Amino acid sequence: MIYQTRDYGISHIKTRKNHSCYGMGIGIMILDDVYPGFPGDVRNASAFPYPIQYEIVEGIDIKALLWEEDKTPCLAPIQKAAKKLERMGCRAIAAECGYFAYFQKAIAGFVDIPVFMSSLLQVPFIQNTIGPEKNVGILCYQRQFLTERHLKEVGITPGSNYIIAGASDDYACSELDMLWSWEVRPERPEASYQKQEEQMINACVDMCKKNPTVGAIMLECTGMQPFARAIQQAVDLPVYSWGTILDYAFSVVAHRDYYGHV
Repeated sequence: MIYQTRDYGISHIKTRKNHSCYGMGIGIMILDDVYPGFPGDVRNASAFPYPIQYEIVEGIDIKALLWEEDKTPCLAPIQKAAKKLERMGCRAIAAECGYFAYFQKAIAGFVDIPVFMSSLLQVPFIQNTIGPEKNVGILCYQRQFLTERHLKEVGITPGSNYIIAGASDDYACSELDMLWSWEVRPERPEASYQKQEEQMINACVDMCKKNPTVGAIMLECTGMQPFARAIQQAVDLPVYSWGTILDYAFSVVAHRDYYGHV
């Protein structure tokens, strides 16, 4: 066991408004759905180097968030989960699926802590880093469900420098369907790491081959980031994911100190 001395900069404590717990990290809203996640998946807390607090969005599963055209029934349960995480003491709020982008503005205006509802919030930032002549290659779960409403909610200008491909509907990534597709997954969803990694790599390599203007990859889905390193090794491009935005989110709400020498 590693014992650390206490932070002597913490010499006085003060109650935050309605916060019940302290030393908290990122509060993550997850769907009311049962499926596993490899380490690196937002649903798997074991790989993150900061505290994770989960809250289930009661009654809202992947079918309601993606397949159902009317998403208004989702809002109240999402608001309830967000408020509970805030009152628990979480320093920021995130969600486990990029399609939660649909509710970015609604939830950001509902709580008093930073809200990161979708990995896609990174797209405008990426566009500014690669320039207007290159495209952000967005690999989402199912392209058919990623609407202009989703894009606009996270600040993406429809028709700007990005392309979208669907891992399921464009590349038949069966391992994702085995976890997330309510139409084909087994009663107890399962997936093979090796097979899923191969499918993710093949999809991104093909997307870049067909679109040579791609200057960076954006992995929309929570379950794609365990394979981000392998994808990067295959395409040799910057790769963004839920992992990169969660790391960023924690860094701005619990800033680290700097130690070194001059």
